[in-house]
Amino acid sequence: MVSWNEYRATARSRGALALELFVVESVPQKAPDDIKKTLSAHLTYQRELEDLGTLVLAGPLSDRSGESMAGAGLIVYRACSMEEAARLAENDPMHRTGARRFTLRKWLVNEGSLSLNVGLSTGRVALA
Repeated sequence: MVSWNEYRATARSRGALALELFVVESVPQKAPDDIKKTLSAHLTYQRELEDLGTLVLAGPLSDRSGESMAGAGLIVYRACSMEEAARLAENDPMHRTGARRFTLRKWLVNEGSLSLNVGLSTGRVALA
């Protein structure tokens, strides 16, 4: 097995981005009504992290069919360490209250593309 640092160095040496991010899978632990009670505080927390540049992406996940929402969510953070990312996840009101539990992993982003369209006069932003 290759260590995380060795893998990242190898990815960089071949020209990959090797951007280290942290991924949280968040799953319900309480009834939907209990989760709804925490939703406003959760969204406020997410917005604060977004304003700080710590929150990269976040949102709900579908079930395996892709036809309905399963209750799980995915959150991607920028952080300096697993410990810092864990603190970010632990401080989320959904996790702090026990409404949801989370699994945290490092994610090394190497490949892919991202397009951003910004309408300067309209203030419209589209991600593709």
